[in-house]
Amino acid sequence: MTGSAEIIDGKALAAAIRKDLSVKVAACVRAPVLAVVMTGNNESSRIYVRNKQRAASEVGIDCRVFELPEGISQAELEKQVAALNRNPEIDGIIIQQPLPVQIDVLPLLELIVPEKDVDGFSPFNLGLLMSRSPRAVVAATPKGILRMLQSTGVELGGKHAVIIGRSNIVGKPLAQLLLNQDCTVTVTHSRTHNLRLLTAEADILVAACGCPEMVGADWVKAGALVIDVGINRLDGRLCGDVNFEDVLSKASFISPVPGGVGPMTVAMLLENTYEAFVRRQGE
Repeated sequence: MTGSAEIIDGKALAAAIRKDLSVKVAACVRAPVLAVVMTGNNESSRIYVRNKQRAASEVGIDCRVFELPEGISQAELEKQVAALNRNPEIDGIIIQQPLPVQIDVLPLLELIVPEKDVDGFSPFNLGLLMSRSPRAVVAATPKGILRMLQSTGVELGGKHAVIIGRSNIVGKPLAQLLLNQDCTVTVTHSRTHNLRLLTAEADILVAACGCPEMVGADWVKAGALVIDVGINRLDGRLCGDVNFEDVLSKASFISPVPGGVGPMTVAMLLENTYEAFVRRQGE
């Protein structure tokens, strides 16, 4: 394929989703409530949380931040999460990461009741995803990536998808989502041999490895759908894991950084919170 790829505009897609959500939330008996548990003074975390609060406010969701000290113990943090589980006003709970070094995140994720796990990170919800249960709460970034792929109008069934990255937050749940769409999925990582040969065979290529502009045109099959999950700083500018300008003439569709996956992740988190509220109202 020659020419220039079509841009998958995550910012525009997310805006449309938020607009639809605001109408649905306005019709609710009360505002859905999202609890964000934040420990310590990580400046990046504070920026992310402020962005979530602003986006939530725009659609009518009440985002409450519970700030806890850097030196909090595992037991005390678990008590805080358990209290949010019991609080009938709270519809969704997320644990803002990274956490202080003394905190083990897995017990916290296991502690959140599945119906309030709007991040979709708990083992229970990951298990529901694997079993193709409609009750599964899907992690926001993979859910947003699937929406972006579906927005292209390309039939996903039968396509070979290659994911660079095997994290519990993106790579693994995305692999299951794409399997559920009847894709053939290859998950690669830092120990994968001949990585470039594998990516060059992909109909769908998702880069989520945290390596600035690692994926060039020679890594990409002509006409591929390319999703860039990375967010990096290189020479003072934001960039993804894909060399956007290099790949633009090789792919059929490509997502930009910024303005691609990031806005969709926030929109999907808000959608998960609204859906958690609706499910709890039906209890």
